This record gives sequence, structure tokens and C-alpha cells, in this order.
Amino acid sequence: MSLFPCMKLRKLFQMTRRRFASGGDGIRLMVADRQVVGHGINGRPIYFDSPDCPFPAIRYREVTPELCALCEKELDDWKKLSLDEKKQLYRYSFCQTYAEFQHFTPEWKLCLGVALWLVSIGIAISISMKTVLYGKLPDTFSEERQSAQLRRIIQLQMNPITGIASQWCYRENKWK
Repeated sequence: MSLFPCMKLRKLFQMTRRRFASGGDGIRLMVADRQVVGHGINGRPIYFDSPDCPFPAIRYREVTPELCALCEKELDDWKKLSLDEKKQLYRYSFCQTYAEFQHFTPEWKLCLGVALWLVSIGIAISISMKTVLYGKLPDTFSEERQSAQLRRIIQLQMNPITGIASQWCYRENKWK
């Protein structure tokens, strides 16, 4: 067994690290010894589990000698690999399975609780403002004053084309 692919990967990592350490993209420095395997979102080599982009741009774990040995075994027949080795290879590339990061988490309860608290605080503030700060409604809000105001609008023929007065028939003295 040769470690040629593993050594080749390490040399590639060292070259990219040197290239980007001299004023390139700062995120590339955070990649460290993890293998860049794709373009990523917006061309940035960052890792996160997302159903929108299920294949991250970099591997989850850094290269170790144990993983190099597993990568060598991976090139042969997969039937020779044990279940644990297959899981280690998967965890080398991904932090969680698709089902794990799609799993419904209970944080929605916290969000709903905070939202309900904020709504209840807003209702309490509006009720207290209505009772404490606002005074009694003016007299113009009474029914008799509003009907008198409506009669005056009709008598003066205010806005006779599109307003309330346009709905009044002046010949018959009733609503159209």
C-alpha cells in the first residue's frame, strides 16, 4: 500500500495554504487540512449541513493517517469494507446524515414562545395606553353629531362627483 494519494493531498493542501496566505481569500485559511471537493455556495469553501445545498464544498474532517489508510481501502471493492469503516468514511466527509439535519428540532417551541410573549407585551402596552394615556373621545364621535355632520355634507353638496354627496338624490331627498 502506498500513501501516494494521501501525500499528494497534503502537498496540494500546503500549496493552496501558501497561495492564499499571501492576501487571498481569508476563508481558505480556515479550511486548514480539509480537502476542497466542490464549488460551494457562492464559491466559498465553507462547511455546513443544509437541505438546499446537501454537498458541502469541503470535507468535514481533516486528513489523518487512519483516514488515509481508509481512503486506500476505499479504492478497492467496497464489499471488503466493514460497516464501521463505511461510517468512518462517511463521517470524514459529512457531520450529519441527511435525515439527522432534516430532523425536526424542538427549537420551534422557543420561537413560538418568544413570539407569543412579544405579542402579549404589545397588547398589554396598547391596553394600558388606551386606559391611562388616552382621554375620553371627543363629542364629534357621538351618533347624533355624526348624523348632523352627514346632513351638513349633503346640504353643502361637498364633493358631488365621487364623495358621499354623489350618493344622495337631491330631487327625491333619499339615498340613490
